[in-house]
Amino acid sequence: MTWQAWFTLAVLVLTIVALVRDLAAPAAVVLAATVILFLAGIVTVEQAFAGFSNPAPLTVAALYVLARAIEKTGALQPLITAALGNGDDGRIGLARLLLPAASASAFLNNTPIVAMLAPQVATWAGLRGQPASRFLMPLSFAAILGGTVTVLGSSTNIVVSGLLEASGQAPLAIFEISPVGLPVALSGLAALLLLSPILLPDRRAASQQFEEDIREFVVDMNVAPGGPLQGRTVEQAGLRHLRGVFLVEVQRAGQTIAPVSPETVLDGGDRLTFVGRADLVADLHTTRGLLSTEHEHAAFVASSNTSFFEAVVSETSPLAGKSLKEAGFRGRYQAAVLAIHRAGSRVRAKLGEVVLKPGDTLLLIADGGFRNRWRDRNDFLLVSRLGDSPPSTTPRQAVLVGIIAAAIVIGAATGLVSILHGSLAGALALVFCGVMTPSEARSAVNIEVLVVIAAAFGLGAAVTASGLAEAAAVVIVAAFSTWGSVGVLLAVALATVLFTEVITNNAAAVLMFPIAMATASNVGADPRGFAIVVAIGASASFLSPLGYQTNMMVYGPGGYRFGDYARLGLPLSVLVVAVLVATVSVFWNP
Repeated sequence: MTWQAWFTLAVLVLTIVALVRDLAAPAAVVLAATVILFLAGIVTVEQAFAGFSNPAPLTVAALYVLARAIEKTGALQPLITAALGNGDDGRIGLARLLLPAASASAFLNNTPIVAMLAPQVATWAGLRGQPASRFLMPLSFAAILGGTVTVLGSSTNIVVSGLLEASGQAPLAIFEISPVGLPVALSGLAALLLLSPILLPDRRAASQQFEEDIREFVVDMNVAPGGPLQGRTVEQAGLRHLRGVFLVEVQRAGQTIAPVSPETVLDGGDRLTFVGRADLVADLHTTRGLLSTEHEHAAFVASSNTSFFEAVVSETSPLAGKSLKEAGFRGRYQAAVLAIHRAGSRVRAKLGEVVLKPGDTLLLIADGGFRNRWRDRNDFLLVSRLGDSPPSTTPRQAVLVGIIAAAIVIGAATGLVSILHGSLAGALALVFCGVMTPSEARSAVNIEVLVVIAAAFGLGAAVTASGLAEAAAVVIVAAFSTWGSVGVLLAVALATVLFTEVITNNAAAVLMFPIAMATASNVGADPRGFAIVVAIGASASFLSPLGYQTNMMVYGPGGYRFGDYARLGLPLSVLVVAVLVATVSVFWNP
């Protein structure tokens, strides 16, 4: 290999290590790698930053707006209600959930679908005395499988389509991957229905554990009339920085003050509600001017001013790698964390000093507007109010969103418009018709994902320009040519699946695409079949919670442990790869 190929390989290895170890946000890591390769002269400026003008990121952005509009208007709520409406148990109930979820994911981004369904599924399971762990992981996997059926179903499909277009080939038609994706999805769903009840253990969800232990978190105290705290602010009274507990509510003459600011003035007879670790409340008992209530530990009932929430820390969150104290959580989010759940169990330590990790589930108390403020931000993958009722629908707008979504699909399927034109027109129509405000449309777009996609195009260009793709293709062909072109195709599929488990799915698709194209050229196969293998393989993340956003979204709420994913995901991955290679071999004759 040339020095350029070795240099590119070294940069890619360092990039993968940085992504696996969460040394920085994925967008920063991938963009930095692309810039380094540009400065080294491996790629030109046009090659390095071509992704920022490619149709793929723009299409993904527009589809984010459509998905957010569907969530906002409750356009899928009738489908969700029908799926969860009866008390079917076991595989019948699972089928009623997974089939609609996969069907919707074939045409919509699967992340907001899981975000809509997961809280309702957890509540539904709890009401029937069933552990949510039986349903949430299969839900995530079904949404991933559904995304392989059409080009619209997953951002990786759109990325591969954009890569084909950038390489001078025609982009993928909306149903071009369906002959492969549909068998993959159907066989995967059948495996989920068969294996989930057998392989998935019953776990206690984070919210269930919290609700069962609620008395441990709540302490009520009264302000002594005429005592030293009367007339003083919360800050002056020393109640702002207590060890292990937080003042969240003041009840005064039948009125509730929440959230409580440092400037709130205390009055004699005020009833103060603190939440936190009940075994760390010594500070309250030594505070002059505070009196214990008759029942020191009482269950706290969320009011119209305060509610309990469940929030899952995202990979790109500013909280990741920091403690609550370092992040200034209370001041930034106007909320108090009551418990942290990780790998299926509650973290028992002083919460302010726990270094947070992606996938951690925070049980917190905040004002009722917390979810609306933070659900579309990168800080959290999922924000749900505990015990919340299903979102209300707005019929007229829901119908309008459905019409726009159908128009995008029909227009792209018939060739009247490209997927990019249809998606952008649909996003604009949603704003012009008042379904989404400009601010809502902007916040619906995950800029971090778009930067990863656009910057990763530069990495893919470097893999080709440096000769690394050709070198990797030679190695693959030499190692697997004994089994013919099908063996080579299998090697590409396995490599893609491995990459997507350790780095982001979109980055895996971009890195494997030039290698797949070079490999197809070396064996004289149709490159589009290899491209489809990369697209579907990059979405086939079933072995860990880290490989795909929807897996991480259900990690804490389901009470799962890390190894639970491999128990169900390993046989599913083997099946998906086998069906993927077999169907591509039939339809594209590699």
